[in-house]
Amino acid sequence: MTKKSSAEYQREYRKRLRKQGLVKKEIWVLPENGKSLASIERELRKPTELSMALEIGTGGTDMNTTRVNDKPSHRWTTESLFGALKERPAFNNDSCSIEIIDGIDSIIVVSMHNYGDLPIFVTAGGDQILAEAVLFSLDEVKDTAKFNEYVLRTHKYLPLSTISLETDITHGDYYYMFGALSASSSVNQVVLEIETLAENTIQATEAFQMFLKQ
Repeated sequence: MTKKSSAEYQREYRKRLRKQGLVKKEIWVLPENGKSLASIERELRKPTELSMALEIGTGGTDMNTTRVNDKPSHRWTTESLFGALKERPAFNNDSCSIEIIDGIDSIIVVSMHNYGDLPIFVTAGGDQILAEAVLFSLDEVKDTAKFNEYVLRTHKYLPLSTISLETDITHGDYYYMFGALSASSSVNQVVLEIETLAENTIQATEAFQMFLKQ
């Protein structure tokens, strides 16, 4: 069975936005202003997305200011992080849902409903928290050498995220977008990372269309 690529989630994402009455507008900005533009875009959407849920969850404070009780007293494990995340306001509305898949290496699955149900996979252990999303398979790329070069030259324009190529024993080679945090990061920082990764995955899929076979 083939994994569902981010292109499919992108189509569902666009469909959802159209149903909300939103329209796409193309503008041109300097690469370094991409992060600021994404923040402004989210604020202009109605209904609001996960970013507003984050603001509610922090009592309307600046995202750079974290309440004392958001600071973990120890490094997160996947299980303890799941327990903390599911209590956040962001995961108690229609923006997204969260579950944990138990196993030798447990994994948190966050379904981003505002992004076409794009799944974000989160694990915690040792010194870091890792969040990742599937982009597309290696077989979907027309010229992997050209695509890999393009990624290396442009990935810095996607804040807080980077791209890797990994082999799945069952499904084959896939490109992933991921972000890493310290295992001692606050819950707010983890939620922000998840939101940013979802946004970047959708934007990257659109930007990489020229390299895909379909």
